[in-house]
Amino acid sequence: MRAMVLEKPGTPLKLLEIPRPAPAPDQVLLQVHTCGVCRTDLHILDGELQHPKMPLILGHQIVGTVVAMGNNVDRFNPGERVGVPWLGYTDGSCFYCQRDQENLCEDPRFTGYTIAGGFAEYTTADQRYCFPLPEDYNDIEVAPLLCAGIIGYRTYRLAGKHKERLGIYGFGAAGHITAQIAIHQGQRVFAFTRPGDTQAQNFARRLGVVWAGDSTKTPPEKLDAALIFAPVGSLVVDALRATVKGGTVVSGGIHMSDIPSFPYRLLWDERQIRSVANLTRQDGEEFLAIAPQVPVKTEVTPYPLEEANQALEDLRNGQLQGAAVLVVDE
Repeated sequence: MRAMVLEKPGTPLKLLEIPRPAPAPDQVLLQVHTCGVCRTDLHILDGELQHPKMPLILGHQIVGTVVAMGNNVDRFNPGERVGVPWLGYTDGSCFYCQRDQENLCEDPRFTGYTIAGGFAEYTTADQRYCFPLPEDYNDIEVAPLLCAGIIGYRTYRLAGKHKERLGIYGFGAAGHITAQIAIHQGQRVFAFTRPGDTQAQNFARRLGVVWAGDSTKTPPEKLDAALIFAPVGSLVVDALRATVKGGTVVSGGIHMSDIPSFPYRLLWDERQIRSVANLTRQDGEEFLAIAPQVPVKTEVTPYPLEEANQALEDLRNGQLQGAAVLVVDE
């Protein structure tokens, strides 16, 4: 099969012909149709996440069809379309798994990081960590829901109940999906983009946000909560400064630049900072049920598999509106 392979962090992916994998007893073999491109892929490529399984096939927003199954598989049948997210395996027995916190598992495996991902024509996945996909979406549209959507939903949920005025810092794949959910549920959304990115600001306004502007600007109203999807530590301080008493700032990224020091008065008055780590299967099931009801519309730029490096660079340089998706099999 063809695969875009990372042989060493800091180097471009290489298009290689490698053996097609065979499913283990609890795995399905998928013919990959599409795979979303995520900022986490960039963090792995750049060596900012330091424990990848090398050589590595990136990609953790996989849409594919089951073509073969291990002997123990009982959830799916050949021909079914499924999605594979970032969390690819948990041990089910550690302290955190026993407390229904599988996203914090002590022995996890992650798709496109410690197990092979979807920048390839075929991949295998643990049947427990595959999702049936809503029929409302085609293969390209649904791919971003599997990480940008699910992680965005978890970030939004962890902001708590009082988020009538919601700030979203970073209006890319996760931001534009999460904004649609929030607006559907009655929140007033304020979108913060890279300074000068008027295209993203206009995009946010078209989706129904009440205000869109540079991340360096103060919103016209204080926020009840803020979600941060851009990997910029200073935004945590900006968001604290923009929130009301008791406000919550939630970081939805897996990697972020250092948070600069800030005066305690910004945190006082019972403001809080939270992070999001990975996802749970419940997050995925809930979000994939909600998305068609909104309905969430994904803004997508497709690339052929062999142009994965270009997709990653466009993401790095902020040249995408919404999400990038690799089209592996049309």
